[in-house]
Amino acid sequence: MEIEFVSPETVRDWIEAGEAVVVDVREEHEYAAAHIEGSTLVPLSRFDPALIPPSDGKRLVLHCLSGVRCGHAAGHLQGSGLDIVYRMIGGIAGWKQMGGPLRTPS
Repeated sequence: MEIEFVSPETVRDWIEAGEAVVVDVREEHEYAAAHIEGSTLVPLSRFDPALIPPSDGKRLVLHCLSGVRCGHAAGHLQGSGLDIVYRMIGGIAGWKQMGGPLRTPS
């Protein structure tokens, strides 16, 4: 399996084009505070590759707070049959910095 790093801007473009499945590996309280619309929560603390939604030809993007935990999650996906996994550079902090939209509690 290949792991590639991609910018938040690229991930935003893929999301807008319907070409990405985004998996957030932060913990529940972090996800509840703010997350990327449409992302799926699979916390690293209990990460299970079986919980990753099917990508159906879309790019699988992992992200966390700053980009470290998604590396550990990508390691858990080794041998899963995936050809490539993308890690978002800078995590959700990078997403915020680039001005990406976030879903927050109302």
